[in-house]
Amino acid sequence: MKTHQMFRLTLIAIAVLAGCQSLPSNNAQLDEARREYDMAQSNPQTVSLAAGELKQAGDALTKANDAWTRHDNTATVDHLAYLAKQRTAIAQETAKQKAADLVAAHANAARDKIRLTARTNEADAAQRSAVTAQRQAEESQRQSAASQQQSEASQRQSEASLRQSEASQQQAKDAEMRASQMEAQLKELNAKQTDRGLVITIGDVLFDTNKAQLKSGGVRSVEKLAGFFKQYPQRTALVEGFTDSVGSETSNQALSDRRADAVRTALVDMGVNRDRISTHGYGEAHPVAGNDSPGSRQLNRRVEIILSDDSGKIAPR
Repeated sequence: MKTHQMFRLTLIAIAVLAGCQSLPSNNAQLDEARREYDMAQSNPQTVSLAAGELKQAGDALTKANDAWTRHDNTATVDHLAYLAKQRTAIAQETAKQKAADLVAAHANAARDKIRLTARTNEADAAQRSAVTAQRQAEESQRQSAASQQQSEASQRQSEASLRQSEASQQQAKDAEMRASQMEAQLKELNAKQTDRGLVITIGDVLFDTNKAQLKSGGVRSVEKLAGFFKQYPQRTALVEGFTDSVGSETSNQALSDRRADAVRTALVDMGVNRDRISTHGYGEAHPVAGNDSPGSRQLNRRVEIILSDDSGKIAPR
């Protein structure tokens, strides 16, 4: 009896040892997720600009580690590790995008400062010119004191010069006001200055997924653009559609064409002459970001509206 019991215990011990030896010593997906999270956590830019996304990545990695500690099956651990890697990638991409936005904001501030300096210089120059003109008028009046006829002639000339100066000043104020109004409108439209001129981007979030129908937010953006065109009838526009690389080239090309046409149709329905708006779909060509993450692909799914110069010309791509 004792011999039989010892034999059973021996078999159980052998089975336990065999089970322990069958467990893998590590998990490649989990190790890679840990490395990528450590790299993101050691990047000051990611920590400061994507703290929320980085925390989500950390929580996802903790779930994967817990599953590994519990000896869950390999498929479960791999899946959780994959989710942690995706969360880490989102945090890194978010930090990059926010860093780029900060650079753009600093550039806009520097540009505004330059414009303000230029306007101040122009105002100072106009003031100096006015002072000089006034001194000349006074000198002319002193010289005309010798003769009433010369005095009257000088007075008429002075009055004419004053009217011309006032008219010039008013024209300058009107031009400055129009420039300020245009600048404010373009800023409201989020227009960006590029080599081809001013470009307005309507992002993928303003369309339904894989659809060319504008959402309410997209319609509001087009309404602002329609108001701009009505105020500046000499301007024209080229509407260009783009997609990411997901899907076939044929379907992507068709979707980009439809979205560009949807923007043009909306503008025409709002009273903009059809001849002032042209369209072109580029499909997945000319990406502005990589197509290796959801965030990057979303940036590539867009409609760009290139505004012409005052003469109606648009630089080719």
